[in-house]
Amino acid sequence: MGQDPRTLPPSPNWYCARCSDAVPGGLFGFAARTSVFLVRVGPSAGAIPGTPPFRVIGELVGHTERVSGFTFSHHPGQYNLCATSSDDGTVKIWDVETKAVVTEHALHQHTISALHWSPQVKDLIVSGDEKGVVFCYWLNRNDSQHHFIEPRTIFCLTCSPHHEDLVAIGYKDGIVVIIDISKKGEVIHRLRGHDDEIHSIAWCPLPGEDCLSINQEENSEEPEIPNGKVIEQTPVTKGCYLATGSKDQTIRIWSCSRGRGVMILKLPFLKRRGGGIDPTVKERLWLTLHWPKDQPTQLVSSCFGGELLLWDLTQSWRRKYTLFSASSEGQNHSRIVFNLCPLQTEDDKQLLLSTSMDRDVKCWDMATLECCWTLPSLGGFAYKLAFSPVDMGCLAIGVGDGMIRVWNTLSIKNNYDVKNFWQGVKSKVTALCWHPAKEGCLAFGTDDGKVGLYDTYSNKPPQISSTYHKKTVYTLAWGPPLPPISLGGEGDRPSLTLYSCGGEGIVLQHNPWKLGGEAYDINKLIRDTNSIKYKLPVHTEISWKADGKIMALGNEDGSIEIFQVPNLKLICTIQQHHKLVNTISWHHEHGSQPELSYLMASGSNNAVIYVHNLKTVIESNPETPVTITEPYRTLSGHTAKITSVAWSPHHDGRLVSASYDGTAQVWDTLREEPLCNFRGHRGRLLCVAWSPLDPDCIYSGADDFCVYKWLTSMQEHSRPPQGKKSIELEKKRLSQPKPKPKKKKKPTSRAPVKQEVYDGNEDESIRESSGPVENGVSDQEGEEEAREPEFPSGVASVASREPVTCTPVSLGFEKSKVTVNNKVTLLKKEPPKEKPESLTKKRKARSMLPLTTSLDHRSKEELHQDCLVLATAKHSKAELNKEVSADLEERFHLGLFTDRGALYRMIEVEGKGHLENGHPELFHQLMLWKGDLKGVLQTAAERGELTDSLVAMAPVAGYHVWLWAVEAFAKQLCFQDQYVKAASHLLSIHKVYEAVELLKSNHFYREAIAVAKARLRPEDPILKDLYLTWGAILEKDGHYAVAAKCYLGAACAYDAAKVLSKKGDAASLKTAAELASIVGENELSSSLALRCAQELLLARNWVGAQEALKLHESLKGQRLVFCLLELLSRHLEERQLLEAKSSSYNTWATGTAGPFVERVTAVWKSTFSLESPEQYQAALQQLQSIKYPSATNNTPSKQLLLHICHDLTLAVLSQQVASWDAAVEALLRAVVRSYDSGNFTIMQEVHSAFLPEGCDHLKHKLGELQSLITPAFKSLEAFFIYGHLYEFWWSLSRHCPKSSVWVRASHRRTASVEQSQQINNATPEEMDSGDSQPEPNRPPELDVRLTEESKQMLITCKELFSEKHASLQNSQRTVAEVQETLAEMIRQHQKSQVCKSTTNGPDKNESEQAAEQSLSSPQNECKEEKNQPLSLPELTKRLTEANEKIAKFPESVKIWPFPDVLECCLILLHIGSQCPGSVTQDMQQQAQELLQKYGNTKVYKRYCETFCT
Repeated sequence: MGQDPRTLPPSPNWYCARCSDAVPGGLFGFAARTSVFLVRVGPSAGAIPGTPPFRVIGELVGHTERVSGFTFSHHPGQYNLCATSSDDGTVKIWDVETKAVVTEHALHQHTISALHWSPQVKDLIVSGDEKGVVFCYWLNRNDSQHHFIEPRTIFCLTCSPHHEDLVAIGYKDGIVVIIDISKKGEVIHRLRGHDDEIHSIAWCPLPGEDCLSINQEENSEEPEIPNGKVIEQTPVTKGCYLATGSKDQTIRIWSCSRGRGVMILKLPFLKRRGGGIDPTVKERLWLTLHWPKDQPTQLVSSCFGGELLLWDLTQSWRRKYTLFSASSEGQNHSRIVFNLCPLQTEDDKQLLLSTSMDRDVKCWDMATLECCWTLPSLGGFAYKLAFSPVDMGCLAIGVGDGMIRVWNTLSIKNNYDVKNFWQGVKSKVTALCWHPAKEGCLAFGTDDGKVGLYDTYSNKPPQISSTYHKKTVYTLAWGPPLPPISLGGEGDRPSLTLYSCGGEGIVLQHNPWKLGGEAYDINKLIRDTNSIKYKLPVHTEISWKADGKIMALGNEDGSIEIFQVPNLKLICTIQQHHKLVNTISWHHEHGSQPELSYLMASGSNNAVIYVHNLKTVIESNPETPVTITEPYRTLSGHTAKITSVAWSPHHDGRLVSASYDGTAQVWDTLREEPLCNFRGHRGRLLCVAWSPLDPDCIYSGADDFCVYKWLTSMQEHSRPPQGKKSIELEKKRLSQPKPKPKKKKKPTSRAPVKQEVYDGNEDESIRESSGPVENGVSDQEGEEEAREPEFPSGVASVASREPVTCTPVSLGFEKSKVTVNNKVTLLKKEPPKEKPESLTKKRKARSMLPLTTSLDHRSKEELHQDCLVLATAKHSKAELNKEVSADLEERFHLGLFTDRGALYRMIEVEGKGHLENGHPELFHQLMLWKGDLKGVLQTAAERGELTDSLVAMAPVAGYHVWLWAVEAFAKQLCFQDQYVKAASHLLSIHKVYEAVELLKSNHFYREAIAVAKARLRPEDPILKDLYLTWGAILEKDGHYAVAAKCYLGAACAYDAAKVLSKKGDAASLKTAAELASIVGENELSSSLALRCAQELLLARNWVGAQEALKLHESLKGQRLVFCLLELLSRHLEERQLLEAKSSSYNTWATGTAGPFVERVTAVWKSTFSLESPEQYQAALQQLQSIKYPSATNNTPSKQLLLHICHDLTLAVLSQQVASWDAAVEALLRAVVRSYDSGNFTIMQEVHSAFLPEGCDHLKHKLGELQSLITPAFKSLEAFFIYGHLYEFWWSLSRHCPKSSVWVRASHRRTASVEQSQQINNATPEEMDSGDSQPEPNRPPELDVRLTEESKQMLITCKELFSEKHASLQNSQRTVAEVQETLAEMIRQHQKSQVCKSTTNGPDKNESEQAAEQSLSSPQNECKEEKNQPLSLPELTKRLTEANEKIAKFPESVKIWPFPDVLECCLILLHIGSQCPGSVTQDMQQQAQELLQKYGNTKVYKRYCETFCT
C-alpha cells in the first residue's frame, strides 16, 4: 500500500459504440455517467514498482447528462485533444492537460449516438444522432456541415484512416453506408447483409485489398451486383476492407472496391462455467471490433459472455479464432464487452483496453493475449465503507449497484485487488459490518430491508436473516447477546449477535447461528427493563462501545440514549442534536489516554458534530437516567448534514467526518480545531473510513459513484468551504446528471421508482419528512436515473434492442393515450348536450320503452299484421304452431298484449337497448318493474353501476340483500376514490369499525377520528391507535402542533411535549415546556425550559430567557446564572468589550452603581427573593450538580460566558453561605476557563469585578481553613498577579492612561494566543513584539517613574516563581514532547513496513532517525540536540522518569492549574530589560535560575539561551 491517492471510479457507460479511447504514450479515457475519467497507462503512470502500471489521473467535468461518445485526436502533436458527445445535446472539445473545454457545439437537435475524430483530418470531428443526421465540425475554422443520408437511427460511425472524405455509418436496422462528405454526403456504397443493430465498424489498417487472400467468386450468398450506385472505379474506393459487427451475431468483412461482402464470421457459442448456452436462445450481445494496426490479417471481437476472440482472416474458408486468456480461468469479462481500445505505451507495448457490463476495465497484452490488469468500478452510490478488524487492510464497500466490493488495499502486486459479491444481494447495499473476531465474516444490509452474512473466503451464497426490516437497513453492529438470545447456556449461544437498525425505526437482534430463526426487536427489552409507558423514539443509529458493555441508540428526534448491558438499563439521554441522528462513533481504546475511550462523536441532519465524554455517567452508574444537554466538544464548520464520522485509530481524539456539503473534514476534537478538508468528490459524501495502517490515509465514498483514497498531508484546505465556495461546490455537484422524465424511460416505469423513494430507501431519503429532494429529484431517483440511461441493468434487454428509439415510442404512446381519453370524454359529454335540446322541444322525459313505442309507429300494413298475429295467438285454442311462435318472437312488442313470459322477453330486449345506449338507470327501473330487484342489484354491482337510488330501494328485496348492496356500493365508491361517502354507507349498516379502518387506510384521519369518537366507547383502543398513527404522520411531515394535539388526544402527554419541542425554536420550546409542566412531566418540562432559555440567550433576549426559566421551580439556580450573565454582559457592553449590543435587558439590569458583587446580590434579593442562608444553600445545591466541560480556544464566546457565569454564580452563592473555600474554587474555575479559552479580556474583567481589592480579603476570610485551601487560593492569586503582570508589560509598549484600555488594545493581538497549557508556545512571539519596539519610542516618564502600585505589583510577582509548579509543568511538557516523538516514530515505522515491497527496503533504524530529525526541528538551532540522536529506549526512559516525577507531586498541586512559571520568568526578564531597575536583582536571578533548571524542552530552549547566556 503505497503513499499514493487512488480512485475507484464510476462504471464506464453501457450501450455506446465509442465511449472510451486511448492515444499512444499511454493515456486512456472512458465516459462514466456525465464525465470522462482519464487513466495514465505505462511507465509514466508513476505506479509503485511491482504494481500494475496505471493510475486514474483526473476527470473531465462539464456535461450535465450522460456522455454517449468519447474520442481522442490521433494526430501526433495534439494527443492532448479529445471530443465528447452527451445526451445534453452538445459535442465538447477538451484539452486533457488543462482538463478544460476548448470549444463546443450544440448543432444536433436529437440524441447524439455516434462520434469520431477523423484520423486523416486534424480538426474534423464527425457526429451522428438517432434521427440519422450527421454533422461534420472543423475545429480550427469553427465551421460545420450537415448531412441527412437516411431517416434511420445511427448506431456507430467511423472515419476512414486512408481517405479524408470517407465515413462509414452503421444503422439500427443493420444497413451500413459509406459516404463522401466532400460530395454533400453522397452514398458511395450501401452495404446490405446484417439484419440487426450495427455495433461497431472497423476499417482495415492497410489500404488496398492485397492483405487478405479472398477470391472474387467466394461467398455466393452475396449478390454480385454492387449495392448502391454504379460508380467509376477510382483509386479511392478501389482499395480497402471494412469490418462490421452486428447484434445478429455475425461479423462481416466488406470490399470497398466491389461494394459487397466478402466474408462472414459467425460468433461461436462457447461453453462456459455453468454449462453451454442454448443456440436457439437469442443471447444478450454487443459485438465490438478492433482491427490491429500491425496485424491486418487478424481481427479482435467480443463474444456472448464477455470473452474476447482473435480471428485469423488468412484462411477464410476455415473459421479460425483464438480465445483471449484461454489458459487462466476467471481472467475474462463475465458479461458483454462494449468497447475495445488499442494503446501503445511509451515502452512500445501493444495493449488493448476493454470496458464491459461487468463494471471492470481490463487491459490485455496483445503479444500474449493475457490480462495485464483490471480496474474495477462502481455502478451506484458508495453507501458504506468498513475495514476488517481481523484481515488488516481489507476494505468492504457497499454499493448501490447491488454488489459488495471487498478491496484488499494492502495487495503488493495489485493496487486494485477487488472482489465482487452479488449473490443473494439483489438490492442496494446500504450497511456493512465485519465480525470483530471471525475472519471473512461480513454482515450486510440492503435498501429493501434484507440482512445477511457473507463468508468472503468462500464462494457460497450468503445466509439471509428470515426477519426483514420494512424499510432500508441503516446500520449494522456486532454486540454481546441480550435477552432472549443471551438466556441460553454458554455453548448454546453465540459470543456476539448482529444488531440491525432499519428505516422504520426498529433495531433487531439476529442470532448469527440461526439466521433462519426469529430476530428480536430490542424495544421490548428496553420497555420491560426501564418500565417505559410512553411511545419509544424512532431509532436511526446503533453503536456499541468497544468493550461491549454500553450501547448507544440514535433517534429520529435527535436524542441519543445510552444503555447498559445485560438488560439495557437506560443510564443517560443526550438531548443535543434535535434533528435525526445519522452516525455515532465511540473512540478506540488503544490510545495513550485510556479515558478517551469514553468519547462518543455523533452527527445528524444538522451540520454540527458533537462529542460527548460519558466517563462520569458510565462510572457513576446512576439509579435514574441522567439527561445531558452540554457537549464536551462542538465541531462546527460543515454546511450540510453529517452522514458519517470515524475516529483515527492512530491518534488520540482525531476524527474525520463526511457531509452532504461535498467534503470530508479532519478534526482535532480535543482542541475543537479543523485540520484538513478534502474536496475531491463531485457529490454528497455518504461514508468515510480511516486506513487502519496508514495514519495519513483516509477513504471516502459519495453519491458520485466514487471511492477516493486520499492523504491528509496533501490537502490544501483546512476547513469546509463557507459562503461562495460552498455555492461553487454545489454547482459542481449540480453538473451531475439531471434526470429528465422524457429520456430513456417510459412514463409507466417512473411511478414505482418515486414510490420506492418515498418509502425512505436511502441513507438520505430516510429520513426527512419534506422528502430529500435535491435539484428536483429525490436521492434515490437521482441514482436510479443516473444509472438507468447509462447502465440500464434493470431493463437491459429492452435497452440493448432499442437503446435509442425508446423516446419516440414512449412519447407516441403518451400522445395516443391522451387522444383516446379525449374521445371517450367527448362521447360522454355529448348526450347531455342533446338532452336539454330534446327536453325543450318535446317537453317530456325519455321513454322507458322506446323500442316498443317506435314499433307502434310503423307503416299501416305492419300494424295490421301485428293485429292479425296477436289475434291468432290470443284465440287459437290449440297449441301455437311454429310459424305463429316465430312471428311473436320477432314482434316482441306484442308482449305488452299477450302473456307474462312474452312481456318479460320484451322488457329484456328494451333493457338491452338501454344498456347499449348508455342508460343503465332506465334498465334498472325496468328490472324493478319486473320485480327482479335482486338481479338488478347484482348486475349493477358487477358492472360498477350501483347508485344511491338503487341502494335506497334495496330493502324491498330483504334485509340481507340490503346489507350486501350497501357493502357492494361502498366497494364501488372506493374504486371511484369516494372513500368518505363509502364510509358513510358502511355506517348506515352499523359497520363502524370497517368505516373507521377504511378512512384510516386512505389517510382520512380527521374524519376517522370524528366517526370513532362519535360511535365508539371512549376507552376503545382503536381511537388511541388513530390518534397515534395520525400524530406520527403529522410529525413526519413537520406539522408538530397538530401532532401534539393528537398525542394529547391519545393521552400521551410526554410525546406531545417532545414533538412540540422538535422544531427547536424558542416559541415551540416554551410551549412544550409549559405543556410538560401542566401534565406533570417535571423533568422534561425543566430540560425544555432550559433549552428555550438557551435559545433566547443566543438571540440576547434576556427578558424572554428569564420568563422561560420561571416556568419551573427547579430552574431557580439557572435564573441566578442568567441574571449574573445579564449583569456581566451589560457591564462589558458599557465598557465596549462586547461587540453585540442587546436592547431587551430586564429593568433591574440598568443600575450601574456600586461594586459588581453587591449589585448582583441586591438584584437577587429584590427580584428573586433570595435572602435567607437556606435559600442560598438550596440554589447552591441545584447548581453544583451541573458540570460543564473545560474550555478550548474554539469555544464560542456566548457559550464561554454562560459557563464562566455558572462558576461565578457558585462563587457568589458560596460567599453568601460563608463557604469561602468553595467560593475560591468556583472563582478559580471561572478564571481558568477564560485562561484556557485564550480570552484575556474576560479574565481581567472577572478579576476587576470579583477581586477589586486583590486576593487579600479572601485570605482573611479563609482564616482557619488556610491549610486546606492553600493550593486553590495560591492558584487564584497567581492568576490575578499574572493578569496584572501582562497589563503592566503592555503598558510599557504603549502610552495609554488606563489599564483597562491596555487590556482592550492588546486583547485583539493575543486572544488567539493565550492557549490552555501551551500558552508558552506563543510567548516567544510576545517577547519579540516587546523587543522589537525601539527604545527611544517609549514615553520617557515610564522609564524613570514607576508608580508605587506598579512596584508593589512587581514585588508580588515572586508568588509566581513556584518551584514545584515549574517542576510539574516541565515534567508535563516532557511527557507531551516524548509522546509526540513516539507517535511520529510509529508513523514512520508503519510507512517503512508497508513500503517494504521494494527490494532494498528501508534500514531498520530509519524510522528512529526520522523521529530524531523531527525532534531536532529546524527552529531548535541548538547544536547539542542535533548531535544527540534519541533511541527508543532513551525516549521510554525519559517518559518513565517524567511520569514518576508527576506521580510524586501531591494531588493538591496537580488538581489546580497554575500560570506557566517559565512564561512569567520570561516576561519579568523582558520588563527588566525594557525598564532597568524596575525588577530587583534577586528576582531576575531567581527567574534565570528557574529558566536554566526547567527550560530544557523544545519550546523554551531558544529563549532560555537568550536570557541565560
